[in-house]
Amino acid sequence: MLHLRVITPAELTDEVLKVLDECVGVLNIVLFPGVARSPAGDLVQFDIAREAANQVIERLQELGLHTEGSIAAEQIDLSISQAAERAQEEAPGDSEDAVVWAEFAQRVDEDTRLTWAFLAFLTIATLLAAIGVIVNSPILIIGAMVLGPEFGAIAAICFGLLRTDGNLIGRAAGTLVLGFAAALTITFVCALAARGLGWIGVGTLATGHEEIEFIVKPDRWSFIVALLAGAAGVLSVTAGKSSALVGVFISVTTVPAAGYFAIAAALARWGDMAASAVQLGVNVAGMVISGVVTLLVQRAYWSRFGMRLPARPGGR
Repeated sequence: MLHLRVITPAELTDEVLKVLDECVGVLNIVLFPGVARSPAGDLVQFDIAREAANQVIERLQELGLHTEGSIAAEQIDLSISQAAERAQEEAPGDSEDAVVWAEFAQRVDEDTRLTWAFLAFLTIATLLAAIGVIVNSPILIIGAMVLGPEFGAIAAICFGLLRTDGNLIGRAAGTLVLGFAAALTITFVCALAARGLGWIGVGTLATGHEEIEFIVKPDRWSFIVALLAGAAGVLSVTAGKSSALVGVFISVTTVPAAGYFAIAAALARWGDMAASAVQLGVNVAGMVISGVVTLLVQRAYWSRFGMRLPARPGGR
């Protein structure tokens, strides 16, 4: 269940209540006339089955409440109510499968921002992966996989392709490119410093790294894993299953490939650099392909119930 809080101009309140009365899955409607100050208006609160949320949010947006008022939603962790059970039974589909498109759109939009936190996490993850390569530690490499924040931008690219939003695709791709460029540069400089101090040398990657060679051996299995991880990642994001998303991070060697690339560059191992770059490209491409396909399937499924994607910013 979701709890929605709507601030509406007084002249639209009756229309809002009419929408709520007409849509299935809505319950616990409460009206507080004139209590909202910024923006000014009436406050309407209600609960709704997650699988019915798209239709209600879409109709509220058609009334202009996203510009004239406010629409906010939050997850209900516990609801003890027979009315809630009936609402979920009446709503189409299943809550576990439901995609709240407006929620997903906002999340991927946030994930396209090139923030200091994004750069810090990606850089630290790449440094950890590089150290894992040097000391031949799969544990460190797995830790780097979990820490890497890059999947959010990849999911944004998938969503941008789904609704042909070039602006979203460009911002997400820019965040990925600039983020990896910064992480690789810092890791490369640190690797050069380690080489200057004699901590690593030309033979560091020559032998004894059999356990982590999968990072620089892209093959058909790498692509299949990327396809599976991309599908699982999009499903976990749209369904709000963060625990499943951790498994996606552990499955795909994007950050470890970047870490290996930086170490190989510092040691002038051109073959390993090329293989790492191919591995990174294969993984990102596989995740984007399967992510788009997964979103297409979800859109086709929910379109049976008249649920559409949210409009792009600016109504484009």
